[in-house]
Amino acid sequence: MKIDGKHYRTIWPAAGDAVDVIDQTRLPHCFETVTLRTAEDCARAIGEMTVRGAPLIGATAAYGIALAMREDASDEALGRAYDLLLATRPTAVNLHWALKRMRDALRNRPRERRAEIAWQEAAAICDEDAETCRSIGAHGLEILRGAAAKKNGMTLNILTHCNAGWLATVDWGTALAPIYVAHDDGIPLHVWVDETRPRNQGASLTAFELGAHGVPHTIIADNAGGHYMQTGEVDLCVVGTDRVTANGDVANKIGTYLKALAAKDNGVPFYVALPSSTIDWSLNSGREIPIEERPPDELLKMTGRLADGGLATVEIAAPGSAGANPAFDVTPARLVTAFITERGVCEASGEGLRSLFPERR
Repeated sequence: MKIDGKHYRTIWPAAGDAVDVIDQTRLPHCFETVTLRTAEDCARAIGEMTVRGAPLIGATAAYGIALAMREDASDEALGRAYDLLLATRPTAVNLHWALKRMRDALRNRPRERRAEIAWQEAAAICDEDAETCRSIGAHGLEILRGAAAKKNGMTLNILTHCNAGWLATVDWGTALAPIYVAHDDGIPLHVWVDETRPRNQGASLTAFELGAHGVPHTIIADNAGGHYMQTGEVDLCVVGTDRVTANGDVANKIGTYLKALAAKDNGVPFYVALPSSTIDWSLNSGREIPIEERPPDELLKMTGRLADGGLATVEIAAPGSAGANPAFDVTPARLVTAFITERGVCEASGEGLRSLFPERR
């Protein structure tokens, strides 16, 4: 995707055995990059949400292993880096998927070649993610074309929650990929962007992306989505996910479940866009997904830009109040209209997933 006319991925090799990432904690007010030189740097970037989004978390962890191997290519160092990075975020399954892929690629390989192999494998994970998301965009385009055809030239209104765009992946995005492709294809559309409390990833990241690409959009309070569905101003919802279980249950940013309920009640199609690396075939139900509990300060404080252009973090809650901050909720498969994957569109169920991934039968 492009910022001020320049193409960026969210993570890329830098000079001096390092990788650069976009610092998402500074968006939308400042576009800055951060250089990661060690596995510890990568773990910190994931934990502190300098990088966000399940696919990007996995890609960053992969480069974390690669950086570790350039310092020490022993089995012990590989194990330490694996454990360090795995502990950063519990819900997004891409993290475990990428780390396992890296470990499998390096096991039983000569130590003198491990650094090279690890770097190549991390780069391959990034390239594959970009292509996967491009394919999701292509398959999702057909859904948006069909919905737009029913509007007889009127604007297609799409609601999304959290950030499942370019900034959440290596390139293109998941939920936003079909939107970008449809916009570039000339389909008149408008996106309702949930602010997505507590970290406002919709208002800050999704809106930043859409604005940079020229996609018409409006930021709304999280609780306004049901109202717009009731008044007929939402034609469909598209969200991403951090983990989908083998039966089709979906873990995504907190608040997704409520949007799915509102969509079901109002007959609004509710789609989930996902790469296959987000499917956790080892879990049979969303009840088994570990839900990350984030620090309460993310809920009780907020960072914004001052009149002089500076940034400040302020308290917004009553002093002394406790805060509970679950990062994700689970949307049952029965509330999802369909999945959009790199292999095509399928029913939101275990059988639907296996129809696209028959090797998992």
